[in-house]
Amino acid sequence: MIVVTGATGQLGSLVVGQLLQRVPAERVALSVRDPEKAAGPAALGVRVRRGDYAEPETLTAAFEGAEQVLVVSSNSAGDGAVAQHAAALQAARDAGARRVLYTSHQAAGPASAFDPMRDHAATHALLADLGVPATALRNGFYAATVPVLLGAALQTGELAAPADGPVSWTAHVDLAEATAVVLADEGRLDGVSPPLTAPVTLDLADVAALLTELTGSPVRRVVQSDDEWLAGMVGRGVPAAQAQMLLGLFVAARRGEFDVTDPTLEELLGRPATPVRTVLAAAVAR
Repeated sequence: MIVVTGATGQLGSLVVGQLLQRVPAERVALSVRDPEKAAGPAALGVRVRRGDYAEPETLTAAFEGAEQVLVVSSNSAGDGAVAQHAAALQAARDAGARRVLYTSHQAAGPASAFDPMRDHAATHALLADLGVPATALRNGFYAATVPVLLGAALQTGELAAPADGPVSWTAHVDLAEATAVVLADEGRLDGVSPPLTAPVTLDLADVAALLTELTGSPVRRVVQSDDEWLAGMVGRGVPAAQAQMLLGLFVAARRGEFDVTDPTLEELLGRPATPVRTVLAAAVAR
């Protein structure tokens, strides 16, 4: 039995779809906070049970019979996220899983300027001490973040944000397919994986140039100071602590933390990775 957590989320739902193309439905089980949202897979014969990292007691039944467990990283942050990951990893081990996979990040590190990367690093340490064969999938930065960073660029013609740096923007659909490949073939990617990234890195100036091509209207990159950007975010109602955390993304990018590419993702896919242009084109078309 392959247990997929977070199976109704953006990544997890795509993993399930890809996995069902590779293994029979009766070999797949979902651990989700709201089973009603997984009615589609359930109708195909997939086992669906309620499981919530924040309620570890629910994971015992959700993980029952697990041979492999995919632990999709929590949307929480800091110690809360790490505690939730710990609960999921321990439950997988206690269920007798012979392999545990965790969706990490290519920039995971204890000294990162971006807080979630430190959470991933702390979870890597938990994996190392788990006593069960484990794989940390070092996913490239989700390309779905790029449209979020545009702000009002499509309306104003200015992509305004703090100084940044190149990022290996990588599509959810590609990472989901690669994850399904690894789950269906237990011999793939043991331990901490290579970076699972698209083959190029782009900064926001590159993104502005792509937007100009896609829309036919000029979009220019405007670099704001960190303080100016923070003030604007808080002025729009973003809590100061959250805005400061988000600023860490730009700081980490300009330090080069996300300026990494590797061929492993495309090797797993057996095809080229989805370019950022495709993701932006879909955003522009909305």
